[in-house]
Amino acid sequence: LYVLMLFFEHEGRKYCQEDYELLFAPICSGCGQYIIGRIFTHKNSKWHPKCFTCYICGDELNGGFVKYQGNPTCKPCAARARAAADSKYLCARCNHIIDTDHLTFKGEPYHPHHFDCFDCHRPLTHRAKELHSHLFCLPCYDTKEISVCAACKKPIEGRAVSAIDKKWHPEHFVCAHCEKPFAGERFYENKGMAYCEPHYKKLFGDPCFYCCQSTHNAAEVSQFGKTWCEEHFLCHGCDVILKTSSVKFLEVDLQPFCKKCYGKLPEEYKKRLKKLFDMVEKRKEKVLKVV
Repeated sequence: LYVLMLFFEHEGRKYCQEDYELLFAPICSGCGQYIIGRIFTHKNSKWHPKCFTCYICGDELNGGFVKYQGNPTCKPCAARARAAADSKYLCARCNHIIDTDHLTFKGEPYHPHHFDCFDCHRPLTHRAKELHSHLFCLPCYDTKEISVCAACKKPIEGRAVSAIDKKWHPEHFVCAHCEKPFAGERFYENKGMAYCEPHYKKLFGDPCFYCCQSTHNAAEVSQFGKTWCEEHFLCHGCDVILKTSSVKFLEVDLQPFCKKCYGKLPEEYKKRLKKLFDMVEKRKEKVLKVV
Protein backbone atom coordinates (compact mmCIF):
# COMPACT_ATOMS: atom_id res chain seq x y z
CA LEU A 1 0.00 0.00 0.00
CA TYR A 2 1.48 3.30 -1.11
CA VAL A 3 0.36 6.65 0.31
CA LEU A 4 1.32 9.82 -1.55
CA MET A 5 1.92 12.75 0.79
CA LEU A 6 2.79 16.36 0.04
CA PHE A 7 6.24 17.37 1.28
CA PHE A 8 8.48 20.42 1.08
CA GLU A 9 12.26 20.50 0.69
CA HIS A 10 14.59 22.97 2.36
CA GLU A 11 18.39 22.81 2.12
CA GLY A 12 18.26 19.18 1.01
CA ARG A 13 15.92 18.03 3.77
CA LYS A 14 12.28 17.06 3.38
CA TYR A 15 9.49 18.28 5.66
CA CYS A 16 5.77 17.72 5.94
CA GLN A 17 3.61 20.79 5.30
CA GLU A 18 2.85 21.39 8.99
CA ASP A 19 6.50 21.36 10.07
CA TYR A 20 7.65 23.29 6.99
CA GLU A 21 5.15 26.10 7.68
CA LEU A 22 6.10 26.16 11.36
CA LEU A 23 9.86 26.31 10.68
CA PHE A 24 10.23 28.26 7.45
CA ALA A 25 6.99 29.64 5.91
CA PRO A 26 6.42 33.40 6.27
CA ILE A 27 3.19 34.72 7.74
CA CYS A 28 0.91 36.92 5.61
CA SER A 29 0.55 40.45 7.03
CA GLY A 30 -2.97 40.55 5.67
CA CYS A 31 -4.68 37.39 6.87
CA GLY A 32 -2.13 36.08 9.41
CA GLN A 33 -1.88 32.66 7.70
CA TYR A 34 1.24 30.86 6.46
CA ILE A 35 2.24 31.61 2.87
CA ILE A 36 2.98 28.67 0.58
CA GLY A 37 3.79 29.63 -2.99
CA ARG A 38 3.88 33.09 -4.51
CA ILE A 39 4.77 35.91 -2.10
CA PHE A 40 4.41 39.70 -2.29
CA THR A 41 6.87 41.74 -0.22
CA HIS A 42 6.37 45.33 0.88
CA LYS A 43 8.08 47.19 3.75
CA ASN A 44 9.68 43.98 5.05
CA SER A 45 6.21 42.36 5.23
CA LYS A 46 4.99 39.30 3.34
CA TRP A 47 1.61 38.91 1.68
CA HIS A 48 -0.52 36.40 -0.19
CA PRO A 49 -1.19 37.82 -3.68
CA LYS A 50 -4.92 37.95 -2.89
CA CYS A 51 -4.23 39.78 0.40
CA PHE A 52 -1.97 42.42 -1.13
CA THR A 53 -4.64 44.99 -2.06
CA CYS A 54 -5.01 48.66 -2.89
CA TYR A 55 -5.09 50.89 0.20
CA ILE A 56 -8.02 52.88 -1.28
CA CYS A 57 -10.25 50.59 -3.38
CA GLY A 58 -9.31 47.17 -1.99
CA ASP A 59 -8.60 45.56 -5.38
CA GLU A 60 -5.72 43.08 -5.74
CA LEU A 61 -2.44 44.68 -6.86
CA ASN A 62 -1.35 41.96 -9.29
CA GLY A 63 -0.92 44.56 -12.02
CA GLY A 64 1.60 46.65 -10.11
CA PHE A 65 1.27 49.46 -7.60
CA VAL A 66 2.62 52.80 -6.49
CA LYS A 67 3.05 54.28 -3.04
CA TYR A 68 0.59 56.93 -1.91
CA GLN A 69 1.10 58.37 1.56
CA GLY A 70 3.37 55.37 2.23
CA ASN A 71 0.72 52.77 1.38
CA PRO A 72 0.48 50.42 -1.62
CA THR A 73 -2.11 51.86 -4.01
CA CYS A 74 -3.23 50.94 -7.52
CA LYS A 75 -2.24 53.46 -10.16
CA PRO A 76 -5.77 54.77 -10.93
CA CYS A 77 -6.57 55.37 -7.24
CA ALA A 78 -3.24 57.10 -6.65
CA ALA A 79 -3.77 59.35 -9.66
CA ARG A 80 -7.32 60.25 -8.49
CA ALA A 81 -6.11 60.96 -4.96
CA ARG A 82 -3.31 63.24 -6.17
CA ALA A 83 -5.70 65.06 -8.49
CA ALA A 84 -8.18 65.59 -5.66
CA ALA A 85 -5.42 66.85 -3.35
CA ASP A 86 -4.45 69.42 -5.99
CA SER A 87 -8.11 70.31 -6.73
CA LYS A 88 -7.69 69.04 -10.28
CA TYR A 89 -9.57 66.57 -12.47
CA LEU A 90 -8.36 63.12 -13.49
CA CYS A 91 -8.98 62.10 -17.10
CA ALA A 92 -11.39 59.16 -17.24
CA ARG A 93 -9.61 57.76 -20.32
CA CYS A 94 -5.87 58.00 -19.63
CA ASN A 95 -5.98 58.39 -15.80
CA HIS A 96 -3.63 61.36 -15.95
CA ILE A 97 -4.20 64.66 -14.18
CA ILE A 98 -5.82 67.34 -16.34
CA ASP A 99 -3.71 70.48 -15.93
CA THR A 100 -5.76 72.62 -18.33
CA ASP A 101 -9.51 73.05 -18.89
CA HIS A 102 -11.32 69.73 -18.94
CA LEU A 103 -14.09 68.45 -21.20
CA THR A 104 -17.09 66.79 -19.56
CA PHE A 105 -18.70 63.84 -21.35
CA LYS A 106 -21.40 61.62 -19.79
CA GLY A 107 -20.61 63.17 -16.42
CA GLU A 108 -16.88 62.31 -16.53
CA PRO A 109 -13.88 64.67 -17.05
CA TYR A 110 -11.53 64.14 -20.00
CA HIS A 111 -8.61 65.76 -21.79
CA PRO A 112 -10.24 67.48 -24.82
CA HIS A 113 -7.61 66.02 -27.20
CA HIS A 114 -9.11 62.54 -26.77
CA PHE A 115 -12.18 63.52 -28.84
CA ASP A 116 -13.13 64.77 -32.31
CA CYS A 117 -16.39 66.44 -33.34
CA PHE A 118 -19.01 63.83 -34.28
CA ASP A 119 -19.98 65.83 -37.39
CA CYS A 120 -16.88 67.54 -38.80
CA HIS A 121 -14.25 65.33 -37.07
CA ARG A 122 -12.13 68.28 -36.02
CA PRO A 123 -10.30 68.13 -32.66
CA LEU A 124 -12.44 69.39 -29.79
CA THR A 125 -11.76 71.91 -27.07
CA HIS A 126 -13.15 72.07 -23.55
CA ARG A 127 -16.08 74.11 -24.94
CA ALA A 128 -17.51 71.09 -26.83
CA LYS A 129 -21.19 70.32 -26.28
CA GLU A 130 -22.83 66.93 -25.69
CA LEU A 131 -26.02 65.97 -27.54
CA HIS A 132 -27.62 62.52 -27.93
CA SER A 133 -24.51 60.89 -26.37
CA HIS A 134 -22.17 62.53 -28.92
CA LEU A 135 -19.80 65.47 -28.72
CA PHE A 136 -19.89 68.43 -31.12
CA CYS A 137 -17.79 71.53 -31.68
CA LEU A 138 -19.69 74.77 -31.14
CA PRO A 139 -20.32 75.56 -34.86
CA CYS A 140 -21.80 72.07 -35.48
CA TYR A 141 -23.74 72.17 -32.22
CA ASP A 142 -25.35 75.47 -33.21
CA THR A 143 -26.75 73.90 -36.37
CA LYS A 144 -28.82 71.43 -34.35
CA GLU A 145 -32.45 72.32 -33.66
CA ILE A 146 -32.49 71.74 -29.92
CA SER A 147 -34.14 73.22 -26.88
CA VAL A 148 -32.20 74.13 -23.77
CA CYS A 149 -33.74 73.73 -20.32
CA ALA A 150 -34.21 77.10 -18.62
CA ALA A 151 -33.28 75.54 -15.27
CA CYS A 152 -30.22 73.35 -15.85
CA LYS A 153 -29.09 74.95 -19.16
CA LYS A 154 -28.65 71.49 -20.72
CA PRO A 155 -30.18 70.21 -23.99
CA ILE A 156 -33.64 68.69 -23.80
CA GLU A 157 -33.48 65.40 -25.71
CA GLY A 158 -36.87 63.99 -24.74
CA ARG A 159 -40.17 65.44 -23.58
CA ALA A 160 -40.16 69.18 -22.84
CA VAL A 161 -42.46 71.57 -21.00
CA SER A 162 -43.19 74.93 -22.65
CA ALA A 163 -44.12 77.59 -20.12
CA ILE A 164 -43.41 81.26 -19.42
CA ASP A 165 -41.84 81.59 -22.90
CA LYS A 166 -39.19 78.99 -22.00
CA LYS A 167 -38.47 75.27 -22.34
CA TRP A 168 -37.91 72.95 -19.40
CA HIS A 169 -37.15 69.35 -18.56
CA PRO A 170 -40.40 68.11 -16.94
CA GLU A 171 -38.59 67.36 -13.68
CA HIS A 172 -37.01 70.84 -13.63
CA PHE A 173 -40.23 72.82 -14.08
CA VAL A 174 -40.95 73.38 -10.39
CA CYS A 175 -42.57 75.87 -8.03
CA ALA A 176 -40.16 78.74 -7.38
CA HIS A 177 -41.00 78.58 -3.66
CA CYS A 178 -41.28 74.89 -2.69
CA GLU A 179 -39.43 73.41 -5.72
CA LYS A 180 -42.08 70.73 -6.19
CA PRO A 181 -42.52 69.67 -9.86
CA PHE A 182 -45.88 70.69 -11.33
CA ALA A 183 -46.25 67.32 -13.13
CA GLY A 184 -49.04 68.65 -15.35
CA GLU A 185 -50.84 70.55 -12.59
CA ARG A 186 -51.83 74.20 -12.97
CA PHE A 187 -49.24 76.85 -12.14
CA TYR A 188 -49.37 80.61 -11.67
CA GLU A 189 -46.84 83.15 -12.89
CA ASN A 190 -45.43 86.22 -11.17
CA LYS A 191 -42.54 88.24 -12.62
CA GLY A 192 -41.36 85.37 -14.80
CA MET A 193 -41.49 82.78 -12.00
CA ALA A 194 -43.90 79.85 -11.71
CA TYR A 195 -45.67 78.98 -8.45
CA CYS A 196 -48.02 76.26 -7.28
CA GLU A 197 -51.47 77.51 -6.25
CA PRO A 198 -50.99 77.32 -2.43
CA HIS A 199 -47.75 79.29 -2.43
CA TYR A 200 -48.96 81.74 -5.05
CA LYS A 201 -51.94 82.60 -2.85
CA LYS A 202 -49.73 82.77 0.23
CA LEU A 203 -47.23 85.12 -1.40
CA PHE A 204 -49.34 87.21 -3.76
CA GLY A 205 -53.02 86.68 -2.99
CA ASP A 206 -55.74 84.91 -5.00
CA PRO A 207 -54.91 84.53 -8.71
CA CYS A 208 -57.34 85.60 -11.39
CA PHE A 209 -59.04 82.54 -12.90
CA TYR A 210 -58.74 84.13 -16.38
CA CYS A 211 -55.18 85.53 -16.55
CA CYS A 212 -53.62 83.62 -13.62
CA GLN A 213 -52.09 86.87 -12.35
CA SER A 214 -52.40 88.11 -8.80
CA THR A 215 -55.47 90.23 -8.00
CA HIS A 216 -53.58 91.77 -5.08
CA ASN A 217 -54.11 95.54 -4.88
CA ALA A 218 -56.57 95.39 -7.80
CA ALA A 219 -60.36 95.36 -8.16
CA GLU A 220 -61.56 91.77 -8.10
CA VAL A 221 -64.73 89.70 -8.40
CA SER A 222 -65.33 86.57 -6.30
CA GLN A 223 -67.94 84.18 -7.66
CA PHE A 224 -68.48 80.41 -7.75
CA GLY A 225 -65.49 79.86 -5.43
CA LYS A 226 -63.13 81.60 -7.86
CA THR A 227 -61.56 85.02 -8.22
CA TRP A 228 -61.29 87.23 -11.31
CA CYS A 229 -59.75 90.59 -12.09
CA GLU A 230 -62.72 92.92 -12.54
CA GLU A 231 -61.92 93.42 -16.24
CA HIS A 232 -61.60 89.66 -16.76
CA PHE A 233 -64.97 88.66 -15.32
CA LEU A 234 -66.44 87.96 -18.77
CA CYS A 235 -69.47 86.18 -20.12
CA HIS A 236 -68.34 82.72 -21.16
CA GLY A 237 -70.48 82.99 -24.27
CA CYS A 238 -69.80 86.46 -25.71
CA ASP A 239 -66.81 87.80 -23.69
CA VAL A 240 -68.71 90.89 -22.52
CA ILE A 241 -67.46 92.26 -19.21
CA LEU A 242 -70.02 91.48 -16.52
CA LYS A 243 -70.42 94.39 -14.15
CA THR A 244 -71.72 92.67 -11.06
CA SER A 245 -73.49 95.79 -9.90
CA SER A 246 -75.46 96.40 -13.12
CA VAL A 247 -75.47 93.26 -15.31
CA LYS A 248 -77.39 90.15 -14.40
CA PHE A 249 -75.49 86.92 -14.98
CA LEU A 250 -76.10 83.23 -14.37
CA GLU A 251 -73.88 80.29 -13.56
CA VAL A 252 -73.38 77.41 -16.00
CA ASP A 253 -70.81 74.80 -15.03
CA LEU A 254 -69.15 77.30 -12.68
CA GLN A 255 -68.78 79.79 -15.55
CA PRO A 256 -70.60 83.15 -15.77
CA PHE A 257 -73.10 83.71 -18.62
CA CYS A 258 -74.94 86.90 -19.41
CA LYS A 259 -78.73 86.62 -19.60
CA LYS A 260 -78.72 86.90 -23.40
CA CYS A 261 -76.19 84.03 -23.92
CA TYR A 262 -77.97 81.93 -21.33
CA GLY A 263 -81.17 82.34 -23.33
CA LYS A 264 -79.43 80.88 -26.42
CA LEU A 265 -78.66 77.60 -24.67
CA PRO A 266 -80.80 74.57 -25.69
CA GLU A 267 -84.04 74.30 -23.73
CA GLU A 268 -83.33 70.72 -22.71
CA TYR A 269 -79.94 71.78 -21.34
CA LYS A 270 -81.51 74.64 -19.36
CA LYS A 271 -84.09 72.25 -17.90
CA ARG A 272 -81.30 69.97 -16.70
CA LEU A 273 -79.47 72.91 -15.16
CA LYS A 274 -82.62 74.04 -13.36
CA LYS A 275 -83.25 70.53 -12.07
CA LEU A 276 -79.67 70.34 -10.80
CA PHE A 277 -79.99 73.75 -9.20
CA ASP A 278 -83.22 72.74 -7.42
CA MET A 279 -81.54 69.57 -6.10
CA VAL A 280 -78.64 71.58 -4.68
CA GLU A 281 -81.03 74.04 -3.02
CA LYS A 282 -83.03 71.21 -1.39
CA ARG A 283 -79.83 69.69 0.00
CA LYS A 284 -78.87 73.05 1.46
CA GLU A 285 -82.30 73.33 3.14
CA LYS A 286 -81.91 69.84 4.66
CA VAL A 287 -78.47 70.74 6.01
CA LEU A 288 -79.85 73.93 7.58
CA LYS A 289 -82.70 71.99 9.24
CA VAL A 290 -80.25 69.49 10.73
CA VAL A 291 -78.07 72.28 12.07
